[in-house]
Amino acid sequence: MASVIRNYDDNGKISFLKDLYGEFDYDYFDSRVKTLAADHLKAFKTNPTSWFSSPGRIEILGNHTDHNNGEVLCASISLDTLSCVNKTDDGIIRLLSQGYPMIVVDTKDIDVHKEEYSTSSALVRGVAAYYKQHGFKVGGFTACAHSTVFKGAGVSSSASFELLIAEILNCLYNDGIVDALDKAQAAHLAESVYFNKPCGLLDQCAISLGGVSYIDFFDGQPHPSRLSSIPDLSVILVNAGGDHSSLTDQYAAIRSEMNAVAKYFGKEVLRDVDEQEFYDKLPKLRKSLSGRAILRAIHFFEENHRVQQGRKAIECENADNLVKAINASGLSSLCLLQNCYPEGDKVQSIPSAVEILKRIDGIKAARVHGGGFAGTAIAFADKNKINDIRYILDDAFGRENYFIVNVRKYGACQIPFDF
Repeated sequence: MASVIRNYDDNGKISFLKDLYGEFDYDYFDSRVKTLAADHLKAFKTNPTSWFSSPGRIEILGNHTDHNNGEVLCASISLDTLSCVNKTDDGIIRLLSQGYPMIVVDTKDIDVHKEEYSTSSALVRGVAAYYKQHGFKVGGFTACAHSTVFKGAGVSSSASFELLIAEILNCLYNDGIVDALDKAQAAHLAESVYFNKPCGLLDQCAISLGGVSYIDFFDGQPHPSRLSSIPDLSVILVNAGGDHSSLTDQYAAIRSEMNAVAKYFGKEVLRDVDEQEFYDKLPKLRKSLSGRAILRAIHFFEENHRVQQGRKAIECENADNLVKAINASGLSSLCLLQNCYPEGDKVQSIPSAVEILKRIDGIKAARVHGGGFAGTAIAFADKNKINDIRYILDDAFGRENYFIVNVRKYGACQIPFDF
């Protein structure tokens, strides 16, 4: 059968898909489309009428700074959650993701359900709740979804899913008027309250905004600026092993310990603490707070400076300065933030993966990615050496455990044509 994508080339639709996926595998994408359409027809006895895509994200700089009102550099990427959708008039959302049981959520009920904690149903209900609470419309739909954003590994599979739901409701029921930050806030409410996982807004903003973004959370709210793409570097994500989805307590301890340092100075978050005063009082701090909390606070202050260095490097298209900041960030996450492996873990999959990556010719920078403790390492490589790098990655990690990704132009969006 001919490729369904190539049939659209003369209408310019292929260029839109390249903005989502870069130079993607036509046959693999065709397979996803055809499988989803067939699944929708089988599950719901109707053909889908619209298509949506919500990306994963990478954190370039700003590891664990957003929850203390810090600064971040992030980008949406070509890994995505793809979904075919049909609007219904019964107010019920029914969604079938490949490999998972059916989700059924009545949008008339927007209460928090504790029995739904840590489930996808909670994420759907939470997004719908935010929309209703803020005067936006909600309603029912059927959907089938497939994700290439691997779960529990730091590229934000949950936020990708949340923003998918937000964009479907935006387009089906609100004529596309819900802006990117509102959609991010809806996703954040869903994850932090309905799913019951403490989190910042970095993931949701990166996926909602699309492209490369600098975001300042100085007052607790995101203040984004769009930047040009990452200069002359390929991005590699390595699934180093492990799943951070069961490590919520260790993830939450980073925020609580940073907040404890801020409280010592009479502040809620570290961003409001005078940096010089913090350093001046380091000897006294050791008598009141744990050494780990102090080290994590030092990481916070230094990481904000690295974000600014990275921002200037991108604006000046200076890849060398960017990778210097990224490598310094990785070392800080390992030594100060201490989120590169869980407490008591002897496997240490992320540190070992990072050390392997750093020793590959052509890789300029490597570090822990995202929340940490398990899951993903990220590397930035010379584009001209990427083919040679692939062979080494095949041997080191296995072809199924690394992804060479593109920075994606658009955030969560409706695909403006049918297949």
